[in-house]
Amino acid sequence: MAKAPHFPPPRPIPPRSRLFQRTPPAVFPPIFGLFGLGLAWRRASETFGVPGGAADMLLGAVTLLYLFAVVAYLAKVVQRPGVFHEDLRVLPGRAGLASMMLAGMLLASTLAPLGENWQPAAQVVLALAVAGHVLLAVTIARDLITGPEESRVVTPVWHLSFVGFIVSPLAALPLGWGVYNSVVLWATFALAVAIWVISIRQFIRKDVPAPLRPLLAIHLSPAALLGTVAMMTGHPQLALGFGLLSIVILAGLGGTARWLTAAGFSPLWGAFTFPLAAFSTLMQLLALAGYGEVFRILGGLSLVAATLIIPPIAWKVVQMWMKGVLAAKTNAAQA
Repeated sequence: MAKAPHFPPPRPIPPRSRLFQRTPPAVFPPIFGLFGLGLAWRRASETFGVPGGAADMLLGAVTLLYLFAVVAYLAKVVQRPGVFHEDLRVLPGRAGLASMMLAGMLLASTLAPLGENWQPAAQVVLALAVAGHVLLAVTIARDLITGPEESRVVTPVWHLSFVGFIVSPLAALPLGWGVYNSVVLWATFALAVAIWVISIRQFIRKDVPAPLRPLLAIHLSPAALLGTVAMMTGHPQLALGFGLLSIVILAGLGGTARWLTAAGFSPLWGAFTFPLAAFSTLMQLLALAGYGEVFRILGGLSLVAATLIIPPIAWKVVQMWMKGVLAAKTNAAQA
């Protein structure tokens, strides 16, 4: 009778995971929101006379976080380029990658006012972000055209993918990109209206599943950004119209807050961040343009709300990333 071995047989060694092998795109929406919050506080130095140092410190910290996240995602793409396309097949990935490009545009708008020495860097960052967003939009459009019909359902993420170019004039205007800004304003205006109309029709016919409801907050973002760019390009009446539309959308979101959050916290709560920051910026611009004290009050209240809401959401999402659970919860592709 054979004796039992003194030691159990060695177990197979599991394959070693590579660094940043599954970086989740879902980390970018709250970073996008943090950039928007910093820029809203920078605007508050004109509206409310608050010191601009706090805004610059916030924007500096967010820039470091954003650059780290971008490097982490690019490291994943370098390991296996196909993950970019795979991440675009799921809603969290699509929203995250669009937010990565849009946050780059806000990084450019952060750098542009810092003086002539920073403008070349802002130009490069903006060009890269716009080029990346073009690649993303073309890839998504091609997949929608060639893919199955059920994949063509319009979602609020379409605003990020196709209307998101409206973020770029925030940097392109001070950088002197000229006619580009007007083209983007009117083209994204038409796209946003089409998405709003189709979304309303879909909402009337079919309820939104509870886990996806936070994405509805994205509908506020194009209204606020279109109004901001309209004001900056010399269309104050159009900006006022978008401001009123933004108030209506925000009121609807606020009135259904319990319904929107019925599924509890998830990474999709990142969709609550950037629209609120964009709303505050538009309200402040309308107040500075002399449209009434009510816009100044709304700008201040929404800025306080954004300050209380955006950082905790960003902290929770980044914490999930650091713990390694964000990728699994959002179906991120693996290199």
